[in-house]
Amino acid sequence: MNNQTVARPPAVEAIGLGKKYRRGWALRECSFRIPAGRICGLVGPNGAGKSTLLGLAARLSSPTEGEIRLHGESLADPELRRSFAYVAQDKPLYRRFTVAEMLRFGRELNPRWDQDTAHRIIEQGQLALDARIGTLSGGQRTRVALALALGKRPDLLLLDEPMSDMDPLARHQLLGTLMAEAAEHGTTIVLSSHILPELDGIIDYLLLVDAGRIRLAGEAEEILDAHRLLVGAGTAADLAAHTVIEARQAGRQLTALVRPEEQAIGGDWEATAPTLEELLLGYLRSPQAPSLCTAEAGQAVAA
Repeated sequence: MNNQTVARPPAVEAIGLGKKYRRGWALRECSFRIPAGRICGLVGPNGAGKSTLLGLAARLSSPTEGEIRLHGESLADPELRRSFAYVAQDKPLYRRFTVAEMLRFGRELNPRWDQDTAHRIIEQGQLALDARIGTLSGGQRTRVALALALGKRPDLLLLDEPMSDMDPLARHQLLGTLMAEAAEHGTTIVLSSHILPELDGIIDYLLLVDAGRIRLAGEAEEILDAHRLLVGAGTAADLAAHTVIEARQAGRQLTALVRPEEQAIGGDWEATAPTLEELLLGYLRSPQAPSLCTAEAGQAVAA
């Protein structure tokens, strides 16, 4: 008897993925893997290609080049629709339906429907089941959309800026629900967000998309550990042997985000680990800085 654990295929895998519209390329040469069971933060500025990437994964459009797979399967397989749920920014719901009718609609369409989970998310927001969708606020409609998505009991949950219209308490509640979902059921969650501080402590995997390309991909802790934030009276010459992501001079003090090489960093520096926000802002302010893709995330990303 073979007691070896069978490795699960990546929840999402992109190979040379690209999408072109009339105005130009929205994504180009994107290659990465997101392992199953992770909470992945998909971050980047507006127009970077985050929504395009999620739309390709959700089969809303087809790539111009390359390929994207879910759980090791081509998106041509119609059965894949049962395995994932997608919540778009505009949260398309039937405005004339009541909340209860939307939940009944979800139950009838999804054989793995989890009524308890869906109702719990609705009850957290104190929504009346007889309230019509068209009368709800943006944040309340988001809650209904997330109830439908999680009630489907998906293996993969794709969320495009899901909580941008929710108040801080509601966001905190739903982030807790997402973490519990991943922990209890092994659900893979890909969460697009521009609220960088909220992702810290929530995500364990990271994709940074900028100008249609992958800048960072991999285990969030591993990526953070590969960088140091230096503050001091040193000079740029002290950092010549290392990969400098960003360097900013203020008077006699230099602040630099670097990927250190094996040798020690020379000069008079105070070195600390960057926060997730400091790391991401450093890369976004320095579009020419070399990208980083960890071994777990798959193929190396071209600088």
